[in-house]
Amino acid sequence: MLSYERPKQIGPIAKESGVPIKTIRYYEELGLLQAVGRTEGGYRLFGSDVFTRLSFIKRAQSLGLSLAEIKEFLAVHDQGELPCDHVRVKLQDKISDIDRQIQQLQILKSELQGLLSESAILENSDTLICPIIQ
Repeated sequence: MLSYERPKQIGPIAKESGVPIKTIRYYEELGLLQAVGRTEGGYRLFGSDVFTRLSFIKRAQSLGLSLAEIKEFLAVHDQGELPCDHVRVKLQDKISDIDRQIQQLQILKSELQGLLSESAILENSDTLICPIIQ
């Protein structure tokens, strides 16, 4: 026999997931989550799958993926496919971005070390603010 979990309101979802109510509403507004209905009082109701989606969203964000990228993955999933090929491509792009940032930071570090190693004349001057930088 299949067990059926009753849809839950946003408050208990927020409490169980650790995601603020405001954030859940924002995710719904972006189309990342979809309420399964409303109470007579107009409160949103979510199915139990919302926890899986919130967990996926949080993990994907922690990996540097944008909400737009996450929305694309969820759309693929909602069509009945695993979005793993799409995720793999995006993660590879992130690794390439990190490599470029590391290279730029190493260049900046070398420049800063060069400025500090130069024997700058540290005299007061009315025209210079700091001889190390200028």
